[in-house]
Amino acid sequence: MAFKDRLRDMRVQAGITQKGLASAVGINERSIQNYELGTRKPNNMEVVQKIADALHTTTEYLLGSEETFVIEAHEKGGAKSARDVNELVSEVTALFAGGTLDENAKEGVMAAINRAYWDAKEKNKKYTPKKYCK
Repeated sequence: MAFKDRLRDMRVQAGITQKGLASAVGINERSIQNYELGTRKPNNMEVVQKIADALHTTTEYLLGSEETFVIEAHEKGGAKSARDVNELVSEVTALFAGGTLDENAKEGVMAAINRAYWDAKEKNKKYTPKKYCK
């Protein structure tokens, strides 16, 4: 189940309108609509945490492990890193499509790949020309 589905299910189950959730979180109603339609995702974990608090659930449940990695990548490295991690997650998820791994094993694999991605990114910094460093 994707973030958009979990968000909508939890909101409806709690009996909260999109407008009510938006005001509780401190964002506009259109953002909640976009999240539920799947056209956008929150840019940072702070917003996800506020949504989870308003719905009395956890960020882990709302996001699932794959989407957590993408949002963390956006916070750490910006939009390009988020795109890279999202592509990596999609490719790895495709590997599981025909497999029989349970959810814990999948999360472990995803966490290992995420760590490897950030380790490689950190090691590559020393090879980046100074004019491209921030």
